[in-house]
Amino acid sequence: MTTKTTTLDITGMTCAACSNRIEKVLNKLHGVQQATVNLTTEQALVEFYPSDLTTDEVIQRIQKLGYDAELKSDNDNQTSRKEHELKHKRTKLIISAILSAPSLFVMFVHLLPVNVPAILVNPWVQLSLPTAVQFLIGWQFYVGAFKNLRNGSANMDVLVAVGTSAAYFYSIYELILWLIHRVHQPHLYFETSAILITLILFGKYLEARAKSQTTNALGELLSLQAKEARLLKDNQEIMVPLNHVKLGDYLIIKPGEKIPVDGEVFKGETSIDESMLTGESIPVEKSVGSTLIGSTLNKNGSITMKATKVGNDTALSNIIKVVEEAQSSKAPIQRLADIISGYFVPIVVVIALFTFLIWIMFVYPSQFEPALIAAISVLVIACPCALGLATPTSIMVGTGRAAENGILFKGGEYVERTHQIDTIVFDKTGTITNGKPIVIDYVGDQNTLQLLASAEKASEHPLAEAIVSYAQSKNLTLLDNDSFNAIPGRGIAAMIQQQQVLIGNRKLMHDLHVTVNTDLDEKLNHYEQQGQTAMMTAVDGVLKGVIAVADTVKDSAKNAIRALHDMNINVVMLTGDNKRTAQAIAQQVGINRVIAEVLPEQKAEQISRLQNDGNNVAMVGDGINDAPALVKANIGIAIGTGTEVAIEVADITILGGDLLLLPKAIKASKATIRNIRQNLFWAFGYNVAGIPIAACGLLAPWIAGLAMALSSVSVVTNALRLKKMKL
Repeated sequence: MTTKTTTLDITGMTCAACSNRIEKVLNKLHGVQQATVNLTTEQALVEFYPSDLTTDEVIQRIQKLGYDAELKSDNDNQTSRKEHELKHKRTKLIISAILSAPSLFVMFVHLLPVNVPAILVNPWVQLSLPTAVQFLIGWQFYVGAFKNLRNGSANMDVLVAVGTSAAYFYSIYELILWLIHRVHQPHLYFETSAILITLILFGKYLEARAKSQTTNALGELLSLQAKEARLLKDNQEIMVPLNHVKLGDYLIIKPGEKIPVDGEVFKGETSIDESMLTGESIPVEKSVGSTLIGSTLNKNGSITMKATKVGNDTALSNIIKVVEEAQSSKAPIQRLADIISGYFVPIVVVIALFTFLIWIMFVYPSQFEPALIAAISVLVIACPCALGLATPTSIMVGTGRAAENGILFKGGEYVERTHQIDTIVFDKTGTITNGKPIVIDYVGDQNTLQLLASAEKASEHPLAEAIVSYAQSKNLTLLDNDSFNAIPGRGIAAMIQQQQVLIGNRKLMHDLHVTVNTDLDEKLNHYEQQGQTAMMTAVDGVLKGVIAVADTVKDSAKNAIRALHDMNINVVMLTGDNKRTAQAIAQQVGINRVIAEVLPEQKAEQISRLQNDGNNVAMVGDGINDAPALVKANIGIAIGTGTEVAIEVADITILGGDLLLLPKAIKASKATIRNIRQNLFWAFGYNVAGIPIAACGLLAPWIAGLAMALSSVSVVTNALRLKKMKL
């Protein structure tokens, strides 16, 4: 049974208790396979069975909990909505601050021996402005508290509503006593409730502003996309929006313009700057039939292209999708925080109640005010926001920063797993090497080379392609084959212009009674010791030449492996090639351990053996034959220039094939996890230290409110340091 995954924008969440409540309810919903709710992105990623559930039913269930939900809007609308929300928060904060300012002067009367205008200490003035703050500006807390309590849960709104209401309504009680002449001077705490609400709004505004900065990486990726395309229709050029381009459309691309979608060159020649995808600064030459990647830059030459992938199927759209899903996912390290925040608010309410009872019974017996102030301080200083933001904010910024450097983590769990890696296994061909053989050396005359290349022209083997290209570079004309026969494990035999041409290894020559002289035999040994594939050529039974072909090592391989060794990571090469070739390549790049002559289906088995030895293993590969090993490894890493199958099953994709991104990926993982641990330490430490201090009466409510507001801001600000992470 197939599942469907949808992303929802959720509004109305105020703290981790909100996101945890929604997540728990969705995961209990019949038909939901898995749901994760991210407080930082304010989104839910829901995987469900369409036969059991619809998207509308999921949205309705979230709405019943008291939150708003809708299908994820496009990024422009989402940015506009968040900007509007931020502006709305700022406006409410300014109004609340203006209305609370007079109350701040009254607070100074309690704290410092200062004179303030008599009108400000008038009970009726003290009542009027804070009432507007409490029930107009602060009404959102009552609404949020009511919705959560109605659904059997409690969040930050409950703490704020209970704490500020206690101060406000106790002041009302004192005011009534004053009106009926039971007290000469009422002890009013209207300023406490007003200033608390203002400080909480201040913290929420700073938090929202800081959170908006965590999406910069995604915004930069989106900015790479072209906005319009030059459509060729009825021999006319028409500028159309990008979403109007259809599969098979022909587009005109002029110098300096971005390639709008993925496709291939239909007409013309040019060079394309693909650095946004591959990191390679040198432009790539393109001619008819060449592949084009959307959002890359046309440097010179006008071309006509045919669209082969549009919309969400383009390479950049897939990258953006991977980044979005990674930023919305949860790392296992967050589980403890989720469990704690789920029980946090009820526990805090109980602690506040016990604080009140202890103060009124034992500390200051029968004195209501000190007990009330201590209880309010406990309610206000405790908030699960910092706990809820600690992990997702770091994951969001960390994966975004990695994406900017060409490293795509497919989820938060993979960020966490990567920092634990102690062994990296490399496939050889296409991973350590470029995957495209070239001729290294040739011994023989031009006529023999012409026959050799003419025979190989009929073969589809990559080595044959390298030989043909080499001959063509020498301006040799290739001849037609009269016959062609591939001899598995040995070589080929062909008839060209009534001449028998044999190309292959020693075994072929021995079987067909061709004598190999000492000089050529020494050449063969030399080539093989260098890790090159050597083939002999015989014409009419006489040995005429030897050609050496090899797959060249990537420029970045040696430095990347040295960097991994410096990080105390074991490096292993896993290949199907013969031991001599594999050892030669390994020696070039600095790999000490080689597992060679392994069949494709045995690669996953080799990964299991390494894991059984107690290693946390990452597998790096690029081909279809690497897919089982990529899945079996603790972390599968695909080279972006490899096959789509490898990229699909891998946990991390390295764009462009630059192996130096591998140690950078591990650095990014370690830095992100270190940042999460810092956030969790301070979030836990803040509450562990803050609640007892407040319960002991050592914090005034307004100071507790300020501390609570700044705790969330400090967590987000610490996460934002990852934007400057050096990789």
